[in-house]
Amino acid sequence: MRDGRCHSGHVSDTTRPSANEPTGPQPTVSHDAVTPKTTSQNAASQEAVSRSTVTGPGPLDPTDDVRGGPAGAGDPDGAGDGVSDAAARGSGAQAASFLREVAIVVLAALVLSWLIKTFLVQAFYIPSQSMEDTLQKDDRVMVSRLVPGVFDVHRGDVVVFRDSADWLTQRPTAEPGPLRRALVWVGLLPQDSDEHLIKRVIGTPGDHVTCCTAEGKVSVNGVAIDEPYLKPGSVPSEIEFDRVVPDGMLFVMGDNRQDSIDSRYHENDGNGGFVPIDEVTGTAFVLVWPFDRFTWMTNPGEVFADVPAP
Repeated sequence: MRDGRCHSGHVSDTTRPSANEPTGPQPTVSHDAVTPKTTSQNAASQEAVSRSTVTGPGPLDPTDDVRGGPAGAGDPDGAGDGVSDAAARGSGAQAASFLREVAIVVLAALVLSWLIKTFLVQAFYIPSQSMEDTLQKDDRVMVSRLVPGVFDVHRGDVVVFRDSADWLTQRPTAEPGPLRRALVWVGLLPQDSDEHLIKRVIGTPGDHVTCCTAEGKVSVNGVAIDEPYLKPGSVPSEIEFDRVVPDGMLFVMGDNRQDSIDSRYHENDGNGGFVPIDEVTGTAFVLVWPFDRFTWMTNPGEVFADVPAP
């Protein structure tokens, strides 16, 4: 029997001696060292080979299934279900995380919208013809909440204010639904104007506002004003008035003078026809709807440029 093994480039060949061969020490070959093996060594080698054949390449791995192969291989009830469950849990966690992020974004948007509506800008729609042609019925405008407050109200500003003196003779009978009220509250829908009015400021505290001059114009502090914003065909006023604006109040009129119930007609109400500055919601600064009428609403400062301080 011959057993061949490689050890660092040396080849060992062991041949069992026959009866005719000498049993003494063998000559040394100059190329490779030849080492004889005893019979007992050969037997031990055969026994090791036999054990390897029976038991396999080595001890069983703890992760191997006794039925052959890795744990759970081919076993629908094994660790395969664990992997599926883990994947399902991971997918569920991702979905929950996504929904949580969406909820956070929506909540943040609502809070931001409410903050903008409360402190910066609020949308209103126009319910009547009293401000034509500057504003028409069902127009949408954006109102700056910084006036009054951060900035003062000036002559010529178009202001939105609460109708605390009940100037409106007709109010809508239908109440808006809870969803609409909620969307209006957070600022996603324009404010209904059933409790607000929109007019142009003609006189500020201390101003002396009268009508009419010999030319039929309104005068402020003794100076007649030309009003280019009036609706074509409209006259400055069909009735005469002579008023001094009290502190903390405003004198307002609509641009469509023949179709506007304003400060001229409420001299006997609780505020004498004046609008308290504290009840001003803000100044309209842009017409946003309809898009084809988009307009920045600038103050016509030239109208009052020659008006002196009171």
